[in-house]
Amino acid sequence: MGKYKYSDEEQRMNNVLKYQDEQLQELLSDSKNQRNETDAEIEVLENKLKQLGIDVSKVKKIESDSPATKKTMIVPSWDNLCMEAEKVVGTSCELESIFSEEELASNELAIKQLNDEYNQIHKLDKIDITISAVAGIVGAAVDILMVGIPQRGTDGLEAGTLSNFIRQKFNEIFPEEEMEKLANSKVSKVSFDAQDNRNTTVRVEGLSAYYHRLLSLGHDPLLGFVVGVFDIMTGRMTTIDKNGKFVSQVMENYADRKESDIFAALAKQIIHFKSDITTSMGLPAPLMGLFNLFQFGNIGEYDQTIAEIVQGMYYEGYDFIHFCSLSIPVMITEVIVRISYAFKRIKEGNRVCDSIPFSLKRDKHPKLATMLFIAQAGATAINAGKVYFTKNPMAINYPQWIAFAKYSYKQLKWAIIEKPAAKDAYISDKLEENWKAIESEVNESFNEFSKEYYVVFE
Repeated sequence: MGKYKYSDEEQRMNNVLKYQDEQLQELLSDSKNQRNETDAEIEVLENKLKQLGIDVSKVKKIESDSPATKKTMIVPSWDNLCMEAEKVVGTSCELESIFSEEELASNELAIKQLNDEYNQIHKLDKIDITISAVAGIVGAAVDILMVGIPQRGTDGLEAGTLSNFIRQKFNEIFPEEEMEKLANSKVSKVSFDAQDNRNTTVRVEGLSAYYHRLLSLGHDPLLGFVVGVFDIMTGRMTTIDKNGKFVSQVMENYADRKESDIFAALAKQIIHFKSDITTSMGLPAPLMGLFNLFQFGNIGEYDQTIAEIVQGMYYEGYDFIHFCSLSIPVMITEVIVRISYAFKRIKEGNRVCDSIPFSLKRDKHPKLATMLFIAQAGATAINAGKVYFTKNPMAINYPQWIAFAKYSYKQLKWAIIEKPAAKDAYISDKLEENWKAIESEVNESFNEFSKEYYVVFE
């Protein structure tokens, strides 16, 4: 390890401390010698008085009637003190030089104890780990047993009990007849809704009634609020075709579908989403269209690319509603961890308002983010096993992997970047508290000592 490089101000402080330490040691040595000489003289006088028959214990202290005269104490300025110190001890003193070997070992032990104390604050106990593990298992179980894998049947898409319930609720909120009327009305017509290449200038491979929502970025539940609104205002259609080609073209036959006002375009975008959400080939899952760019891979018995796999998943019913169903197990995992964490904190004696686990800031809730990472990592591992054993990409829990990626990034960032800095800040704060206590004690001692002096500051 290289030698620590002090700043100029730190170096001046070290020089002064070294200088004052040497002065203090010299004063202590002189004081000890003088005290020994004085004690010896007193002992000789006491012996002489005893020889003369005088009782030493009855000798009264003679007090002077003259009032005490205050002396003057001159306190040098910092710059003068630094110059005086450098003349005596030089300009390259190290802080360690004022400590003995025993004191240095004690200082190192104190720093180690502060490190251990900080690590203990963030270390999960058995209950924390159990909460995380149970939450991950419960979330994965809900995914496997209640969400299931969508399949196209005679009555439309069907999956697990929970998934069917969610799809039914969407159908109740957005009835088929009303959505058909809305889809046929002018208020929902948008420029990026071409269902084949009859109205395109540049051919879009794969554009059809089945896949046009997957290929058109305006239909993406997230990107649509940017790309879709832009397309409506410019009369364009922006797509990534089945071969991964990005195309943005003006739809001349849909010129009457443009909106010049951004708020009108945003309203039309939302209305169009509403009209498409419960159709047989509904809105894709968020960002699903971007997977058309992944023209690589050699997956399964048909040697398909990732883009082809995702296109097949969408065709089989992996749409926005199924994405919402898959989000519920992830939410359950999250809720179990947060509620259990809150109850544990309250039981440990913390206030209710300090135990509410909304924030993931580690200075407020040191263990929560790590517990969520473990829980989502466990649920993701189970989902990976589900995909491996079923050999079915439809078993992938897309929201689960998003949650895992988010918490993995945060955990990695914390471990590599934030934790060392946070630990240093914690130790510095503790040392600062000790330093303030020492300063207070020194000030009190100086005030008591200086009562008999006129203090003059240079």
